[in-house]
Amino acid sequence: MENNAAMRWAWSFKPRVSDDRNGKDNHYSTGDACPDFLCVGAQKGGTSWLYRQLERHPEFWMPPVKELHYLNSLNKTRRFHPPRCRDQRDTSFLDSMKNLSALSYIDLENYGRLFEHKGSLVSGDISPAYSTVSDEIIQRVVSSFPTFDATDADEVIRNLLNPGVLLRSHPSKIVARWKRYVRPDLFRIFFFDDLEKNPAELRRSILQFLGADPNKPYDRLKADENRNANRKKLRLTDKVRSRVAQFFEQELKACAAELGGPAKQWPARYGFSLLIFFLQLVDDFDILFWCDWIA
Repeated sequence: MENNAAMRWAWSFKPRVSDDRNGKDNHYSTGDACPDFLCVGAQKGGTSWLYRQLERHPEFWMPPVKELHYLNSLNKTRRFHPPRCRDQRDTSFLDSMKNLSALSYIDLENYGRLFEHKGSLVSGDISPAYSTVSDEIIQRVVSSFPTFDATDADEVIRNLLNPGVLLRSHPSKIVARWKRYVRPDLFRIFFFDDLEKNPAELRRSILQFLGADPNKPYDRLKADENRNANRKKLRLTDKVRSRVAQFFEQELKACAAELGGPAKQWPARYGFSLLIFFLQLVDDFDILFWCDWIA
C-alpha cells in the first residue's frame, strides 16, 4: 500500500509515445532540458527503492542525489547520503545544483536545465517533501513544465495557439516578411519534402546556393543520416491530424499559392481544394480594386 502511494504520486511531465495505437511498447519522449517526471511522495513509501531501480535502468539517467528538495527549500540541497560521482555529468550536475540552490528565489528555468545531462535518456526528481509545497509552487511548476496529451485534439490546438508556437507555424508569412528585406538572389526556400524524397540532391542544392563545391572531397556524412531517426516521436491519431490540418487550412493553401514547389501538394494531401482558395483570392482582389477605384 505504501509503495502504491509512492507510485501514484509519480507525475510525468511528458507524454508516453508509442509506435502503435494500442499503447504497447511505450516510452517517454525525451530530449528537452527538463525533468521527465516528479515523484512527490509519500515518505517511507518506497521512493528510495524507486530511485535505485531507475538509476540502474539503461533508459534512465537519474541525478546523483536522490532527493533534490529544490522546490520545497531555498537552502542548499539536503544530502542524506553521499552523492554519487561517477563521471563528469555527475560533477557538472552537482556544481550546477549548488549554484542554483544558492539563489534566494526558485529559478525553474535553470532547474530544468539541470536535466540536460540526461541527453536522450529519461530523468526525474524524486523528493517526497514536494508533497508539502504550496499551491503557488505547484502552479508554477505545471506552467513551466506542462503536460501534453497528443491524442487530445483540443489540447493539441490549445498548444498551437501558444504565441511562441503560432509565430513559427505560418511559413507563408515568415517568407513574406524576410523577402521584403532580402535580395531575391540571396533568398532560397528549401523544403522538408525534398529532404525526405532525395536528401543527396537537397544537400547538393544547399551547398551550391552557399557557394560551396558539392563535389569537393570531404569527411563524408551520408546525406540521409539522421541521429534522431530512431527516437520515439509523438504519433498523432487520424482525428488529431485532421483537426490540425483544419486549423492550418488557410495557411496550407497560402503556402501552395505563394511558396510553390512541394507546397503545391500540401492542401490536396489533407483534402482541401486549392481552386476554391484561388477563387477567394480573386474575390478579395475585386473588392480591393473596387475600394481603390472608389477612393
